[in-house]
Order: sequence, then C-alpha cells, then structure tokens
Amino acid sequence: MTDQSTVPRSQQLLVTIFGLYARGDGDALPVASIVQMLGELGIEPTGVRSSVSRLKRRGVLESRRESGVSSYAIAPSSLQIFVEGDSRIYHPTRANIGDSWLMAIFSVPESQREKRHVLRSELIRLGFGAVTSGVWIAPIKVREQTQERIRRLGLDHYVTFFSSDYLEPKGLSVKISKWWDLGSLESLYADFIDRHAGMLRRWQAELSGGGGGEVPVPADRERAAFVDFIPMFTRWRHLPYLDPGLPLELLPDDWNAQIAEQLFADIHQLISPLAHNHVAKLSHSR
Repeated sequence: MTDQSTVPRSQQLLVTIFGLYARGDGDALPVASIVQMLGELGIEPTGVRSSVSRLKRRGVLESRRESGVSSYAIAPSSLQIFVEGDSRIYHPTRANIGDSWLMAIFSVPESQREKRHVLRSELIRLGFGAVTSGVWIAPIKVREQTQERIRRLGLDHYVTFFSSDYLEPKGLSVKISKWWDLGSLESLYADFIDRHAGMLRRWQAELSGGGGGEVPVPADRERAAFVDFIPMFTRWRHLPYLDPGLPLELLPDDWNAQIAEQLFADIHQLISPLAHNHVAKLSHSR
C-alpha cells in the first residue's frame, strides 16, 4: 500500500513511467492507460491530463494516434536525456581519490539572470558544488555529460571548463563539506532507506515461496508491485544526480549512499518485472 501523502508529484511519476515503459522505437502509451496507471498511484484524472499537457508544452512528450487510439510518446528531441540518465540511475559511479576535478567558471550578464538560474540548476543536477558564485567543481568523470548538456541548452558560451588538481596535502574533506551540502544528501539517502527497506523485506517474503521454485504471481500482486515500484523509482532517480560521486576517502565514515544503492538494486531486481507485466497488460488491452 502506497503512502499517498508522500507520493511524488504526477509529473514526476509520468516521467518515470515513460522512461521505463515507452522508450522503444515507436513506443507510445494510450491516454486511457496513462490515466489508469496514475489513478492507481492516487492521482486524479484532471491532474494526470494537466501534467501530460505540461510535459507536452516542455517538449518532453508528443501526442500520437495509434490505430485510432489517442496516445503519447517521448519526443525524439528528449529521448537522449532519458538515455543519458540510465548510467546514473542504474550504475552510479564514484571518483577515485587520485582523479582530477572539473572546474566550471561562468559569468552571465545581469540582464540574462534567468539563464544564470538555469545554468546553476543544471550544474547542481549534474553533481557540481559551488566554490564561489561563479566557480563550480565536480569530479572529472562528469565532463562529457556536462559539456554536452550545457551545449544542448545553448549556455556553453557562458562557461569555461578546466581540469584541475588540488595541491594542498590536507584539508580537502573540509573544503568539500563547504562546497556540497553533504548533510542534506545523507538525509535524503536515509529517508530513502527508511521508506523502502521494509518494502524489500515484504516482497522478499511474499515472493520467496519457500519451495525453491518460481511462484506464480496473480494480476493483483503485479498491480501492487507497480504501485510500490513507480514511487520508489521516482524518489531514487533524483538521488544519483544530487550525489557528485565523491571519493569515499573524502566522505564521512558512515556514508549511507552505498546502502541505498544496494537497496534500490535489490528492489528493482525483485519487483520491476511484475510492474512491467502490469503496464504491458494495461497498454495492450486498449
């Protein structure tokens, strides 16, 4: 049973559903299926249609008519963003202590401060920390993704990138605690663990069967898996973007990101096939 008071917003849930189930060539989800799926997650039809319209205006989704059925699909111009997210969501990586750093130095005129806001928001999303208002830093591993994303947004002429090394023998951990809000990030990981550790135990118990073979899963349990899985995945997919992937040697000893990563992987492996079956039945029955 999903805690409806803490379900992510309908627009976030929609992005998750399309990213998981409408990524193939020509894939589209019927409007009726979208409304039913979000309804199962506690979202009213008016809220669903409003969120779909907003994502269409933003160029994330496009409308289609498949065999006379009104449907939506990921817009081709947005598909690459979903592809880029896969490595962060499913395979978050951590920098090594000897790696270089990526410095982003930018200056945006006051007359274009809305672009400054977009640029800062995107750097945060890519895992950068702020050294000063115009100097940001991240592990070098995000260089290609950062440069491509900034270029795609048309902001590359405001930013200069450098590869750099930290020359002081000590004190980098103290600097990092100022450049990134590690406490807030650790709290987000802790919240994810608190919310979903019980979910994993519950599904492990339900699906174990105790007989050594696969246990048939009724349709209502596939629906229950979907209702659990989509909000969990939606909460998770933001965390690897907020986490810069700093070397473990520079983080607190009780850093809980790896526990959260394993929890996500275990839940994903266990119930994502059941959720997928539920979506497939809804989509193909229209």
